[in-house]
Amino acid sequence: MTTHPPARSKVLLWSGVGLGVAGIAALVAVALTDLGKADQMASVAGAVLAAVGVGISLWSLRGGRPGGVEASGERSVAAGGSIGAVATGNGAQAPAAPAAPAAPAAMPGSAPANPGPVTASGDRSVAAGGDIGSVSTGDA
Repeated sequence: MTTHPPARSKVLLWSGVGLGVAGIAALVAVALTDLGKADQMASVAGAVLAAVGVGISLWSLRGGRPGGVEASGERSVAAGGSIGAVATGNGAQAPAAPAAPAAPAAMPGSAPANPGPVTASGDRSVAAGGDIGSVSTGDA
């Protein structure tokens, strides 16, 4: 399975580039006519950009996208939870998944684990947000 960057990311990137170029052009234009006004504009622009930077940093810390599961590369596999058995090779069969022990009871008031983003990149790569039982990535 191959995934490509979402169109939304490209739109955000080019929007940011466009706003940056427009802001620089505006500051240069004002600086040529009134240096004091350009100083004030630069101060306000700096404060706004700092606030936007903090927001983007917080957004990226939480995974950047809902689910945060991505597989890129030929025959790669990614799962947000556990994987029992996977085979990605030519003619390979998924080995039997090992018997899972009974899950321990959750402590009262505890939140479920949040593994964050899960990424499998590269040919025949496997990644999981939980346990991986058995994997075969070679050809039979």
